[in-house]
Parts: sequence; C-alpha cells; structure tokens
Amino acid sequence: MLCWGHSAFGQLGFNHGSLTIAPEPQIATFPLSNVIKQVACGEHHSVFLLEDGDVYSCGCNSAGQLGHDHEDVTLGYVNVLANKEIIHVACGQAHNVALNSQGQLFSWGAGSEGQLGHSTIEDSVPVPRLIKKLNQQRVLQVSCGNQHCLALSDDGQLFTWGQNNHGQLGLGHGFTQQSSPQRVKSLEGIPLAQVTAGGYHSFALSLSGAVFGWGKNASGQLGLNDEQVRVSPCHVKPLRSQKVVYISCGEEHTAVLTKTGGLFTFGAGDHGQLGHDSLHNEINPRRVLELMGSEVSQIACGRQHTIAFVPSSGILYAFGCGEHGQLGTGYTRNVICPTPVKWRWFPHNVQIPPSVELSSCSIIKHVFSGWNKTFVICSKSDRPEPADDFRFCKNRNYTSLINDETIDLWRQKVIDNSNSMNGIVQTLSSSACWNGSFLDNKNDEHFKTSPKIPGLDMSSIKVLFEKLMNAHHSRLLEQILKGFESFLIPQLPSSPPDVEAMRIYIILPEFPLLQDSKYYITLTLPLAMAILRLDTNPSKVLDNWWSQVCPEYFFRLIDLYKGAVVYLLNGRKTLLIPVLFTSYITAALRLLEKMHKVNVKVQHVDHDKFYIPEISSLVDIQEDYLMWFLNQAGLKVRPSIMQDSVTICSYPFVFDAQAKTKMLQTDAELQMQVAINGANLQNVFMLLSLEPMLAKNPYLVLHVRRTSLVADALRELSIHSDIDLKKPLKVIFDGEEAVDDGGVTKEFFLLLLKELLNPIYGMFTVYPDSNLLWFSDICFVEHNWFHLIGIMCGLAIYNFTVVDLHFPLVLYKKLLNVPATLEDLKELSPTEGRSLQELLDYPAEDVEETFCLNFAILRESYGLMEMKPLVPGGDKITVNRDNSQFKNGMKHSPLDF
Repeated sequence: MLCWGHSAFGQLGFNHGSLTIAPEPQIATFPLSNVIKQVACGEHHSVFLLEDGDVYSCGCNSAGQLGHDHEDVTLGYVNVLANKEIIHVACGQAHNVALNSQGQLFSWGAGSEGQLGHSTIEDSVPVPRLIKKLNQQRVLQVSCGNQHCLALSDDGQLFTWGQNNHGQLGLGHGFTQQSSPQRVKSLEGIPLAQVTAGGYHSFALSLSGAVFGWGKNASGQLGLNDEQVRVSPCHVKPLRSQKVVYISCGEEHTAVLTKTGGLFTFGAGDHGQLGHDSLHNEINPRRVLELMGSEVSQIACGRQHTIAFVPSSGILYAFGCGEHGQLGTGYTRNVICPTPVKWRWFPHNVQIPPSVELSSCSIIKHVFSGWNKTFVICSKSDRPEPADDFRFCKNRNYTSLINDETIDLWRQKVIDNSNSMNGIVQTLSSSACWNGSFLDNKNDEHFKTSPKIPGLDMSSIKVLFEKLMNAHHSRLLEQILKGFESFLIPQLPSSPPDVEAMRIYIILPEFPLLQDSKYYITLTLPLAMAILRLDTNPSKVLDNWWSQVCPEYFFRLIDLYKGAVVYLLNGRKTLLIPVLFTSYITAALRLLEKMHKVNVKVQHVDHDKFYIPEISSLVDIQEDYLMWFLNQAGLKVRPSIMQDSVTICSYPFVFDAQAKTKMLQTDAELQMQVAINGANLQNVFMLLSLEPMLAKNPYLVLHVRRTSLVADALRELSIHSDIDLKKPLKVIFDGEEAVDDGGVTKEFFLLLLKELLNPIYGMFTVYPDSNLLWFSDICFVEHNWFHLIGIMCGLAIYNFTVVDLHFPLVLYKKLLNVPATLEDLKELSPTEGRSLQELLDYPAEDVEETFCLNFAILRESYGLMEMKPLVPGGDKITVNRDNSQFKNGMKHSPLDF
C-alpha cells in the first residue's frame, strides 16, 4: 500500500515525529499493510479495514475516534469490533461508522451534532456502539460527511442523521440536527445505486444514472446552476443523459464518473480541485477536458483535491490543493490541471521490465482519498490483478433486486428459516426494489429512462412472474401477495419523485394474480385507484409509457379492467356495500377511460377493443340512462335511489353500436316524455285559470303543403321553441286526412330532404367518383336553409327515422374539430386524392416542372372557372419539393370549398 499527504497526527500510519507531510507516495511500513481491504479518512485520523474484517485505526484521538486507547501513533486494533464481520468503514471529520455483513451499523467518535445516530447527544463515544434505530433494516451502504451520515438499506430506503445546518440531511424545512436516523421520504421508490456525503452536502445516484443533490451549495457543489441551499433532494438534470455511475464528494466540490469513463466536476475551484485549468467555481457540471482522451475508471475526492485513475496507462492523476502534499506530486503547491502522481505506475496487463526495481513501481488496485491524504492499494507484483473499475463493480451494494437469483435464495430461506420472512416481505413491499429489477440493459438502454421511455425489459418481467407462479414457490407467492396488498399498493404516492419511481405502474399489471377475480378487490382495483391518484405530470408520463409498450401488454391491461367491470356488475347486489361498489367500478371505468384516451391519441388498438358486450345484459341501460339524465337535468333524486347508481353511460367507449342505439332511443324517449309532461302540466294550469286558449299541444305538429314543402317547413319551425322541438313529431299534409302513426313523418323527411338536395338550390355537390355529398361553395339560398337541414336531421334521429344523406366521414371530424387529412379527400374525391398522393410520393426534385401546380384550386361559378387560393397569395406560390407538405399558415383546404 502507498500513502501520501498530511501526517502531522500520525494519520498515515508513520511515526508522528519523523514525517508530518509526505509530498509523494510512500510505501506503508506497518505490518498489516498487505492485507488491507479499505481505508477511510477523517480529518486527523484514518481507519483501516482488513480482508478478514478486523478494523485498525491511527492518528488523533481527541474525540475517541480511534475506538481504542493506544497512545502510540501507529495502527491500533479496534477490538470491540472483533468477530463483527465488518465489511465497510466510513469516516467523518472526527467520527466513524462501520458496517457488518448482517447490515448493522456501529459508530464511535465525536457526537456533539448527533452524527453517531444513537438518539442521544454525546461529545465523545470512544467505543463502537450499535445504532439500534436501524436494527430492523439491513444496511447496504453508509457514507459520512463532516458531521452527518447517510445510510442506504436493502429495500431502497435512505436514512440520514447528524448536523443539518445546511439541509444536508435532505428532510425538508423545519428540521434541525437529528440524533437518530430519519427516512428521506422524498426519494422513496427510486432504485438507488449509491449514496455519498461531502462536507456539508449529500448526493444519491439512481441505477439509471439520475443524480440527486442537497445541502450546502454556496460554491455550486450541487451542480444546480445556482448557489442556493437545498433542504430536499433535487435532480441534477444536466447529468441525466451522461450515464453517471459513481459520485465522490469533497468538502465543497463534487466529481462524477460516467460509464464511458468521462469525469465531470463542479463546485468550489479555488484550489484547482475541479481540474479546469482555473481557480473559478463551477455551478454546473463540467467535463475535465484534460482527461477527455482517456477513460477514467476510479475517482476519489479529498477535502480540496481530486484523484483520477486511468487504467489504460495505469497512471494516477491529481489536482487541487497540495499544501499538505496530498497530491503526491512531490511538491506542496496547488495544481489546477490533472497531473500524474509521482511514481512509476504500470497497467496490470503490462509486464514490468526486469531492469525496473519492483519497490519503485506499482500496479494500482484501488484508490482511497479523504481530507488531506490519499491511500492506494496496489496489486502484488507477482500476481497483478486488474484495478477495481467503479463503472462495472458487480459487487456494489445496490438496492436489492428481485430476480432469479434472489427468488431461489429466498425460497431456500423460507424453507430453512421462517424467521427470515420479515426481511423478504420488506423487500417485496418496496417499490424501489421492483423499479430497479427489470432494467433494459441491452446497449445500456435503461440510461435513457425519461418521461417517454420507462427503461424496462418487459419480457424479463413476464418471465419472472411466470416463474413465481410455479407450485414450489407457493410460500413465496403468499409473501408477495401480502406485500402487495398491505404495503406496496396502498403506499404508492400521488407524486413520485422521479420517472424511475414510476416503473412500478408498468410492472404490477404483469403480475398474473391481478387477472384472478379473487384478487380484484384487494389488488386489481386498488392499483387502478393508485394510478388515478397520480398528479397531472406523472399521469402524463404513464400515458406516454402506455403508448410505447407493445400492443399485447396494452390488450391485457384493457382486458384486465374490462373483466373487473363485468365481475363487479355481476356481483353488485351481493358482493359489496353500495359505497364500495360505486368507488370500485368507477375506478375501473375511469382507468379504462384513461387508456381509451391514450389509444385515441396513438391508435394503439381498435376502439372496439374497449367494448364490453356483457354490459347490456348486466345493466339495464334504460334505468342507468334515466339516472344519468335526471342528474344532467339537475333534478333531485332520493338518496336511497342514487346510492347504488353508477353512471356507466358517462363512459360511452364501453358500449357497442347496439347499446349506443338503445341509449339514444332511451334519451329521446325520456326527453319526449319530459316535454309531454311539461305541456300537460301547463294545460292543467291553463284550465284552472280559465284560459283554455293558451293550452299547449303535447306534440310538435307541422302543417305543410306538398307544393311548398321547404317554405312551409321553414315557417313552421320558426314559430316553435327549442322545448317544442323535443316533443314527439306529427306531420299533417294540407288537404290529406291520413293519421300520422309514423309513416307520414317518414314520407315528410324523405320528400323534404330530397327537395333540399335538389341541384337548383346549389346547397350540395354530388361527387360522381364516390357518390358522396359535400357542401357547395356556390349557394343560391339563404344560410338559414342549412340550419333547417341541421334541424331536420336532428328531428329525424330524435323521432327514430332514418334519413339517407351520403356524407363522408370528414363531416363528423369537422363537427368534432378533428383536422381533415388527405385520406378524407381520397374518400370524397378519389381522383383528386390520388393525384395529390402522387405529388407527395414523387421522388425527383423537378416537382415544379412536372406538376405545374400552385396553392390554389379552380371552382366553376356560373359557367366560369374561378381560382380560390388555399393560402394568402397561393396563386403565386408554386408547389415544389420543399413546400409540397405545407401546412403552417394554410388558410383553407380543398374540403373547405
């Protein structure tokens, strides 16, 4: 092992009197240096973890931070941690935390700011003590700032404690120092890969490279483009696309490593610790240009310096403050650009020449840095090993993942030891664990996770759930059900902290038991409610993801909630109390409505995929529509009637054409009955007031002559109010005695519409290619005639009469404000449509010469051809390759004329 930097207190393990500063690498002389696994650095002390789990320390012991009472400055054994199987150690300014293989934390040293997590404030705790508050958690990672700590548990929860003067605990406003671990709830659901602490700031890194920072920001060390303190985690957006895999923090600066070997730094630069050839602070992440030609695989930050390792050359670079020799350059001056550490470095795959003295050269294995010193563990010269690569550490303690390996391990634990069940349920109940378990690792696609891309490997989700359905996983399946029902689904938030926390909404519907009607009430419908609780922005993200997933997934999701609707309607009299029935079926229908809107936007599936054929037999549509109609009319209905009513008619996409026809007929009948009752009631009042002349006819009666049908219809309709139009229609032809039982009305509509379509009026044009009608741009009648046609069509439908009007689909699009397309023109005028399509498909550049077109159309007017521009000055704009799909600024389309 090599070490250099500040050693005034013996923190490098050398004799205190002989060496206060080591400006270049020194070979560690203490006996155990060849079996050291990890080094943690405090301000004036160091802690060493051996390969067998033993812990040693050296340096200043003013606050009991050494964990032993040895007065000698050389390494002393922390015997209280003997047999604790310690796997990781971390140091703050004057305190330490040790993590054992069971996930327990032990802390000792200075505790005046609550940084030891023992729920009490003590100036000094000289002996390592268990942090009991975390005893129910299995901790995977721990990191120490100057006077605060971060810990990541296996179920993805982040805990913080200690000083909070700058918001470095990430707990939000209103929190002072915390002497016991507190959950950082604002990051829950995000699968975390790393947590790390700087002097007074903190960072968390997700599995897909999202970086979150909080705490002190006076030098821009959070990379958020300002110098404002953050008391809660904030997303460092510029780093989202960089594939960040590792973060290291100094006292007021930060360095991040990307998967491609890039190094970004930001924060304080007054000592050159950012490596940007300047002494300026950086409030945004900036790449270290001096290292752009090389791939960095390890980084480590000291208090005011940074170390970077390039494995291809085996060289270690340093930059920043060198006052205490911490750069290893042989000098005690600052360096503002990456500079090689003074030593003979070799990459592991290069044979060291026999002429080179082995004691003067090294092959780097792992780099540790902190405060004003640096340690490097080197490979044994006779057995060189590749250096640890922070970009591909397979043994990194990420948030626990749920995969084939863990499933098999849990199954064995369940068989051998039922006491391990709580830990398994805890993991299975964690959305963070599920969110990180099915990442799309093909070409690192999951790093592209965004509001449009979930970053999931959908096939792996299906495969794992199918494996869990196997009979020999039955006990484990029980625990999954317990976790989903009692914890995971009920605790899903309305505003997830990041898109990575939203993957759970894509994962859960693949769980096969959601398709089982036995779990509709406990799983399927509560999940629908959780989705519907989402705030606007996360709800839009889910819509985007639904539009991206494969159609088969979308089909299954639709069928799942259609099945839930049918199940609820089948059992509504016996299954649930009315209030629960209403809330559950409303949730299922609203979720189907949400999916239907997504489908309309992207045409994912056919609309008839949403039809529920059974609904007509399960629901009396007429009764249901009556409830809806009364509500719309603002009429009060007795609560006893309303409490079991669900207005399924508010979700028309679940009805097929037959059901919708019945609904329209019911609507007409209801409105007719209301109009008749209103007229009869008024007549009663008129009789009582002895004014029978003011009596109202309960029917809409039209008196017309066959010889003047259009004029008479206009006259008759003009004298009737909108309320009268809702009455049942009866038509009387003058001079005829036929009673209108429906036949006369049908004849009336037939003759009237035939008359209105007569070419002598110029209201409509028949296109011979398609035999369809369209509005003529040359009309010889007043515009109220078009109004008459609209009323007549409405009356015909209202009175259950079929009228023969051959309009294209685009008419209904225009009524719904849906833009017309070239396909609509092809339907109305196939020849024109095909010609325009040929223009768009024409491959050559000579569009102008070949087609000789401009943005205007010709229309015949009184025997003369009249040119109508489609855009202002369109007759002077020639159609060419660049503007052939011109849409912006289009004043008219051919369908407007």
